[in-house]
Amino acid sequence: MLVIRRRLIFWLIKAYIKKSGKIIILSFLLGLIIFFSFIYGSRYFARIVPVYKKESIGVIGAYRQDELPSLITNKFSRGLTTIETNGTIKPDLAQSWEIKNNGKTYIFHLKQHEYFSDGVNVTSNTISYNFSDVTTNRPDKYTIVYNLKDAYTPFLVTVSRGVFEKGFIGVGNYRIEDIKLNGSFVQSLTIVSVKNKFDTIRFQFYPSQEALKLAFLLGEISKATGLTTPTYKNVDFKKNANTRVNKVTNYAHLVTLFYNTTDSELSDKKVRIALSYALPDGYTYGQKAYMPYSPESYYYNIDVTQKKQDYEHAKLLLSSSPHLTIKTLRNYRKTADAIAATWKNIGIQTTIEEVDGMPDHFQVFLGDFSIPKDPDQYTLWHSGQINNITKYKNLRIDKLLEDGRKTADSEKRKAIYMDFQKYLMEDVPASFLYFPYEYDFVRK
Repeated sequence: MLVIRRRLIFWLIKAYIKKSGKIIILSFLLGLIIFFSFIYGSRYFARIVPVYKKESIGVIGAYRQDELPSLITNKFSRGLTTIETNGTIKPDLAQSWEIKNNGKTYIFHLKQHEYFSDGVNVTSNTISYNFSDVTTNRPDKYTIVYNLKDAYTPFLVTVSRGVFEKGFIGVGNYRIEDIKLNGSFVQSLTIVSVKNKFDTIRFQFYPSQEALKLAFLLGEISKATGLTTPTYKNVDFKKNANTRVNKVTNYAHLVTLFYNTTDSELSDKKVRIALSYALPDGYTYGQKAYMPYSPESYYYNIDVTQKKQDYEHAKLLLSSSPHLTIKTLRNYRKTADAIAATWKNIGIQTTIEEVDGMPDHFQVFLGDFSIPKDPDQYTLWHSGQINNITKYKNLRIDKLLEDGRKTADSEKRKAIYMDFQKYLMEDVPASFLYFPYEYDFVRK
């Protein structure tokens, strides 16, 4: 009986397929066509249908409209050149350039199909950098010539700043939609994508890290940037399930111990070298530094001996045990305490004083400086410069710094700055401590 039923079902299926087989096959093929059409069609519509994206970012600092940080300006404009992370220079709005007249004349040839966010073509007449001691000529629509009073190789970095039309209209993926001021300082800035008006970013400015963290906790912003610690009072953001914490090393900033080289206790470089040998090998708040350049830099000298902590060597260099005073910025107090503890191991007693800014007089100053995009550090170490806060004087260093800012050939420049690092580290007018860690908070 079971066999008969199976045969009956088989005959029924066979008869159904014979009668409706073509319809079944056509329906199957039509289904495949609809399925793949949906897949490819969804990709197309995803490109043309507006995607809503609204981001609010908190930034620390007080900025005027013409002093906004590159974090923001890079969103809505570009320069004639662009700087790679290793410090090398590449074309951007300019497709090429020539350097003539012994480094005093820069001729930029512009790309012909670049446009401001309002649709205006970028031409030589729309490039309006304001430079002192520089004359500008525009021989044709896509050529601009700068004649400098003196040779200045960092000029190629200077023209990496974004260009703007009137009204702060730039050449970028975004344009300014709204700006709110508090007196002469920017309180908030909203930019919108030139390709999708539903893609907006609002930058909100805060006076301190504490104010920025509180704003993030209260939900005023969806992202906080440039924070030096991942905590706020008793809140650890790394343990917050609704927050993603990104940790990065800021290679553009360098925490440094500056020595007053004219001080009676520190004028002998053996003492400064001894102090450097006693410093910690690592720091909680950043990546250990050895020289005044990022280790990612094209100009970084990997052959310079990196001093490791060596108390015995330090003691051999000291003929006495001076009492030193470190003046430190308040946010580096814990670093100053760690340094004082290591110096105690070589017999040096240290007093620590907190200051709000650069002191007029000091023995040792624990502060920081921003590493320029160009390797030129003339203003910081040349003996004739007011910003040479260590009062360091070395004629060989002066000559290297003078030559470095006048030499256009990249390989010759590299050789100059390799020597600069070598001889600077032999004299130790400063100890370079660390590149600080920074944290970004992102709401999930």
